[in-house]
Amino acid sequence: MNTAAIKQLRRKFIFVAMISLFMAMVFISAMINIANFNTSKIMIRQVMNHIIENDGELDMRADNYNNSLKQGTGFSDAFRLNYGRYQYYSCIFDDDGNLIKYINKIEVNEIDDATIQSYAKKVVESDREMVRYGTYYFMKGETSTHEAIVVVLDATNEITAITRLAYWTVAICLVGLLITFCLVWIFSKKLIQPEIENAKRQKQFITNASHELKTPLAVIRANVETEEILNGETELSKSTIKQIDHMNGLIQNLVMIAKADESEDKKVMAYENVSDIVRESVEPFEAVVHQEHLSLDVAIEENVHAIVDGMKIRQLTTILVDNAIKYCDNEGIIKVNLSSAKKGKGMILKISNTYAEGATVDYKRFFDRFYRQDKAHNIDRGGYGIGLSIAESICRQHLGNIKVEWANGEITFVCKIL
Repeated sequence: MNTAAIKQLRRKFIFVAMISLFMAMVFISAMINIANFNTSKIMIRQVMNHIIENDGELDMRADNYNNSLKQGTGFSDAFRLNYGRYQYYSCIFDDDGNLIKYINKIEVNEIDDATIQSYAKKVVESDREMVRYGTYYFMKGETSTHEAIVVVLDATNEITAITRLAYWTVAICLVGLLITFCLVWIFSKKLIQPEIENAKRQKQFITNASHELKTPLAVIRANVETEEILNGETELSKSTIKQIDHMNGLIQNLVMIAKADESEDKKVMAYENVSDIVRESVEPFEAVVHQEHLSLDVAIEENVHAIVDGMKIRQLTTILVDNAIKYCDNEGIIKVNLSSAKKGKGMILKISNTYAEGATVDYKRFFDRFYRQDKAHNIDRGGYGIGLSIAESICRQHLGNIKVEWANGEITFVCKIL
């Protein structure tokens, strides 16, 4: 894993961590506010029931009224009713729905008596037992003399407390998320630093080992060629030369991997005409396709532009076309298709070839380094199993993706770069 991939993994971790924390905070805050709202509503209902039971007034002689004035600091005190803090307004109606008297205990009204009485009459005529208008709760009931009564309770303090708690929980959650984000950002940077250093050492080791292996291989090849000059070519010498060439190719690919990782860390992007780049990359393969008795079908949309690294797009096209030639069936067809992405932003490159045996292939590991589905076939063709891995890396560098699919006897690689 290179430096860019490690940093991308870090960003994904931070994103997942923050989303998880945000969802947990939303859940906890919602539960706190719902519990607070329901508790306040239950208390309001109990106070209004008490007023109805006492024919429109709070029973000043009741023990629970006097006890409610005694404030405590215990857990149960938080749920104790404080009758003395409530202001109310009671309207009593006859059987015909006419207001016969009212008891006004509200000292400061935001709405006048006529409006309160009008709302109270609507409540009597409605099917609902308890409704709310603004900061006032209306509850209808029946007095001890079987008269209809509507109690109006001023719940301004309760509603203000509920709103205040909601605002505070939102503010605290936002501050908590910000602090957590800063801490996660700082500590994650320190945590990935050893991995970044390790990735650099691995690339350095691959480069150094590749250079060190070239010298003994060159000596071995020279000795074998000398032996062939003196004693003639044999099956043993031919096999040795073939294995030396294979090892040299493997070393070159190891160096290519290291360079691909380094180039992923250093991106050079520009607004390019991708149509020209893909067309120029495909043209050199026309002779190879003809030599292999294959057909080439090229459909490139004109003036497809995207912010890309031109050299990398050339390399991507070359890798996929070369791979298509290697795996194409005898006298098969290779198709190259380039089009604009949705809304004209980005590009979609599709390269396919006929591949009758593709129905039984496991495509999940196609982009693993050094993975080859058919080892014997790839050795004959000179493959090492890293081309598709580099192609995936190039798409990732451009914040795109690559996928492989098989249908109707054709295998298709689809590259989307936005």
